[in-house]
Amino acid sequence: MENTKKKVQLNQSLIDGIATLQELALSKDPVGCRELARRLDMEPTRVNRLLQTLDHIGIARKTPKRKYTSGSGMHVLSAQSLFASGLINKIVEPLESLRKFNLIVALGMLWRDHVSYLYHAEPNMDSVNALGRLGLYPASKGGVGMALLAQQTDEHIAALYDQKGIDGYETGLDQLMVSINAIRQQGYSYIETQKDTHTLAVAVGKPAFCAIALSGWIPESSIPELVKSLNDVALIINEIPH
Repeated sequence: MENTKKKVQLNQSLIDGIATLQELALSKDPVGCRELARRLDMEPTRVNRLLQTLDHIGIARKTPKRKYTSGSGMHVLSAQSLFASGLINKIVEPLESLRKFNLIVALGMLWRDHVSYLYHAEPNMDSVNALGRLGLYPASKGGVGMALLAQQTDEHIAALYDQKGIDGYETGLDQLMVSINAIRQQGYSYIETQKDTHTLAVAVGKPAFCAIALSGWIPESSIPELVKSLNDVALIINEIPH
């Protein structure tokens, strides 16, 4: 599990700026300053200054209706982060080895209480089309997210969902932690995402920086074989510089 981070002097302006940036990235439609402030639980005047700054440097863009959306700089930054390190190109071959099971193959990373999928390939889908094709997804609703949440400390999870609803867990944190502890004990997540469809996922790295998954019709009898294959690929990806 993730170690508790050492106390450091934090730059609150940077934290608020990144939170604003993330909320813009989450929004499918342009959003106004006051609405964004409500979502972030921040003062509208502060959010307005942050948005104007992000607009000035091209990370955000102001629309004719005085709302904000992602700017060209955000897309460039996203592409740079994905491809400049070379990680995105190096993970494809190991993930391709899992295509033999004729299931969805996915790799995702945790960002707060959501998962961002770098790779999500349906059976027979070309690898190029599998890269970055999905947006953010609630971590508590999927196998990748639950596998990664299980790597966090109880305190971190509690802070993450403090005074927030938890997708898929109507009774809240205690119900979520039952599932989290089960995943910690078995070493993988096995989540029913819809009728007759499951996601089986394992975390990659110590500490974990991503998780890989297979999704589709996965009977319990297939779990040992699939978990072994996932762990084998996880070891390969963990050795890739990232």
